[in-house]
Amino acid sequence: MPKPTKGPRFGGSPAHQRIILANLATQLFQHGKITTTEAKAKRVQPLADRLISKAKRGDLHNRRQVLQTVTDKGVVHILFTEIAPKLAEREGGYTRITKIGPRKGDNAPMAVIEIVTESVEESRKAKAKGTAKKAEPVAKAAEKKAPAKKTSKTEKVEEVVEAPAGEIADVEVEAKGVAAAEEAPEFGEGSYVGEEPPAGYDIKGNKDSMKFHTPESQWYDQTIAEVWFNSTEAAEAAGFVNVLDGKDDDKA
Repeated sequence: MPKPTKGPRFGGSPAHQRIILANLATQLFQHGKITTTEAKAKRVQPLADRLISKAKRGDLHNRRQVLQTVTDKGVVHILFTEIAPKLAEREGGYTRITKIGPRKGDNAPMAVIEIVTESVEESRKAKAKGTAKKAEPVAKAAEKKAPAKKTSKTEKVEEVVEAPAGEIADVEVEAKGVAAAEEAPEFGEGSYVGEEPPAGYDIKGNKDSMKFHTPESQWYDQTIAEVWFNSTEAAEAAGFVNVLDGKDDDKA
């Protein structure tokens, strides 16, 4: 038993729906493609494929069966003499549906259903070309995301050894600059960022308020240090202000 279609019928009765689909199939065979709603295109596609399969057989019995749906003898003649021979190599998939966006007015989703005119080989070549075009952006994106290989200090030394004598000095200067930048503290000399500061770093600094607390401050024990300094000069050089200076006592 055939599986019933889902959704509401086109028209008011099953007979009316059959007439609507028969008219759509007739117009499709006559013009090669038609524009209709997505729902009607999806419903008329299997009907059109069945009629094309009967036309490919080409005998009188199948012609009479097609005439029960497509009553226009001129359209049936086009179907049997022009459309069916072009699709002789295909075993199915005689029609193609392309969505074209909503219809102006009622915003109904529209689509174009058309008869596939190219050969099987042409379709395969077009599909392969489309797959290759889709793969190119993905490959380029993967290349961009690939992280650049970092050169270790050992590799830098080997490059210096292999470089000409005139370039060794420049490479050494560049390597020293990189090492100095890596070892330079974030807030200048005399600062330390971390939970366990070295000996002598007993001044607590706060990044949000840009203030520092010395051990003499009454808020020293309650303050959580984000930056440690070994002297007030180092803290002031980094842009921090002593909470004990001026009116900062009340604001703190």
